[in-house]
Amino acid sequence: MKLDVLDTAKKKVGDVDVDDSVFAAPVKEHLFWEVVNMQAANKRRGTQSTKTITMVSGTGKKPYRQKGTGRARQGSLRSIQFVGGAVSHGPHPRDYSYEMPKKMVKGALRSALSLRRSESKLFVVKGWQPKAPKTKDAKKILDQFGESTLVIDSRDNESLMRSIRNLPRAKFLPVEGINVRDILAYDNLIIGEGVISGLVARLKSKPSRKEREAKNA
Repeated sequence: MKLDVLDTAKKKVGDVDVDDSVFAAPVKEHLFWEVVNMQAANKRRGTQSTKTITMVSGTGKKPYRQKGTGRARQGSLRSIQFVGGAVSHGPHPRDYSYEMPKKMVKGALRSALSLRRSESKLFVVKGWQPKAPKTKDAKKILDQFGESTLVIDSRDNESLMRSIRNLPRAKFLPVEGINVRDILAYDNLIIGEGVISGLVARLKSKPSRKEREAKNA
């Protein structure tokens, strides 16, 4: 299939061939849920902590005798029932991160790109390489595509990255960092023409065994 290539004035200046498996794939929403949950878990710091009875400062002496006081027996003022005492079954530092199969992650990315293309909210833009960072100029261009926009381009396009980073409803990502969570978080998606071929090569799905057998038959 072909995608229109636009300039920064949103005028068509050409087209680019892309693989159907990347930009016309079935939209599998259940993969969105799986991958976004994984990304959220991987961002958790897991530093929350509470003190057990061995960590609470204070005396270890029995507060009063076992019997004859009319009160419940107590073994330590550091126990969980006292103010300033330990916390029972509280959280402790842990690693929340986990990994999913790479095929599932790539499938979710293909679904997200295909969703934005089907909504006519995916744009391939040519020649957006400002000589110097200008947030005002970047905002004028983004206003033509939509205020809430994710821009994907080369890591070397530093002037564009610096032009966009102060805009509250836009974000720049190098193509290596493209991910499902950010694609879904922004209404529009702009991809630089220079990185589209590498992105397709990275995400293109291989034909299944049945498809290979049918082709060779």
